[in-house]
Amino acid sequence: MKAFLLAAGLGTRLRPLTDTLPKCLVPIRGRPLLDHWLDHLLGDEIVDSVRINTHHLAGQVRAHVAQSRWRDRIELVHEETLLGTGGTVLASREWFGSDPFLVLHADNLTDADVGDLVAAHRAADADILLTLLAFRTDRPRDCGILELDPRGRVTAFHEKVTDPPGDLANGAIYVFAPEILDRLTALRRPVIDLSTEVIPFLVPRIQARVHSGFFRDIGSPEALADAEARFPDRSWPHGSP
Repeated sequence: MKAFLLAAGLGTRLRPLTDTLPKCLVPIRGRPLLDHWLDHLLGDEIVDSVRINTHHLAGQVRAHVAQSRWRDRIELVHEETLLGTGGTVLASREWFGSDPFLVLHADNLTDADVGDLVAAHRAADADILLTLLAFRTDRPRDCGILELDPRGRVTAFHEKVTDPPGDLANGAIYVFAPEILDRLTALRRPVIDLSTEVIPFLVPRIQARVHSGFFRDIGSPEALADAEARFPDRSWPHGSP
């Protein structure tokens, strides 16, 4: 399996920190967000290789990856113009090939085992196109909110609405069936957003795995401080530098 870490965002809500530091390199407990993900995905042998997109302060990301112990299993792709989450996935269609693949936002932080998510996707019914991680949020207006049936299938998807029908949020950790690439291609444009233009239209062919542990979008100074205070010391099994 291959994984794409979406890491090209500007991190505007974390300014002034992200004026001089890419968001994916913001440290949590002394280690960049990107390293938490690489150690889990590659160190725990969940995937064989990782692709990372760059844009803002791309030189710092390149220099960091060049010093990584995982550098031989990482590929960087630069976006002069941001393609959106779906456009980025579509641009790597040939790299993904014909197998299921992972897409993750590098600015999220969780102690969830992504290997369990992959296993759930492999065991799913044949019609499932997407298996995603879900979590309970205290800020449902800021998230994509899910409704599930008793089997864990998504029956409705509400992207950042003013009156959300619950607190079960999309964690933006995705295992896609390769058929999703055909759907992206059919949109016939280079810039695509997964959360608004793709995922809602996959219902009811989505299943969710609800994670009850730690999950934060490191998108604000408050979230960063919370992660510093509450992210489990144990991290993932291969989490030590």
